[in-house]
Amino acid sequence: MPAVYYTEIPVQLFLFLECGRRPLVDETAEGSRIIGGHDAQLGAWPWQVSLQAQPAPGEPFYHICGGSLINSNLVLTAAHCIKVNMSPESWRAVIGLHHLYKPHSRTVIQKVSTITIHSDFEWGTFENDVALFQLAKSVKYNAYIQPICLPDTSPPLSHETSCYISGWGSTYENGKAEHILQEAQVNIIPQQICNKFDWYAGAVSLNMLCAGTANGSVDSCQGDSGGPLMCSFLDDTYYLIGITSSGVGCGRPQLPGIYIRAANYRSWIDSHVFDKTTTVSIQFVLIFSTAGWVTFHLIL
Repeated sequence: MPAVYYTEIPVQLFLFLECGRRPLVDETAEGSRIIGGHDAQLGAWPWQVSLQAQPAPGEPFYHICGGSLINSNLVLTAAHCIKVNMSPESWRAVIGLHHLYKPHSRTVIQKVSTITIHSDFEWGTFENDVALFQLAKSVKYNAYIQPICLPDTSPPLSHETSCYISGWGSTYENGKAEHILQEAQVNIIPQQICNKFDWYAGAVSLNMLCAGTANGSVDSCQGDSGGPLMCSFLDDTYYLIGITSSGVGCGRPQLPGIYIRAANYRSWIDSHVFDKTTTVSIQFVLIFSTAGWVTFHLIL
């Protein structure tokens, strides 16, 4: 599943570049096993973004949601995150961050120029829980800041697919946000199981997927919304498979996290990439997946 990149549209030159790589991580090391997770190493997930809002001018910014860097000036996140404030001037994106309150030398803080919410987003069902943040200025990639790949079709997923979630959210239901970025390995849970009567009872649509564990030992939670569900396949390249959206509580048995399926939103994302990144030197085509319902994983 190669990722296709474009230069500035007037140039009409197509380049193949790497995405989804983790320069600071030894991919041959044993994987870790948020709720049920642990501290990620510095630079482990270089596309992870902290989206932060300012309650009022002059007040400090605070973490609201996660996001994924999909090119040098676009962050993909969940639409329900924007409930806090619709004004781009009240937001900022912090990229290359590890400790939520201690940026390091490679951390980049960018203003937000535009926020785009999917026009068919539904609060009641969390259908189409997708949004884009356009940065006021493009970021330069380094070992701590990289884009994640977006598959051009929905890849086959199974219990054995190597998938992870990351974020600064709570490590237990109604708990406080974590200061250090957390990571956890999750299982992809088949749709037919997640929609069973004693699970989500049919509420998980075809635009959504479930990930975690049946017993609730690993899960996303409040503050993780908008962050990535990422999977690697044969070549240790990571693809954005889902956007953290919602679920009932955190870490409850038979109620895993719900993520929006990225691949189902390819045309929507593409249309906004072309509208909003014509001045960016390198751009690429994207997609992703997720799902959402009932309790969103947002810090308020």
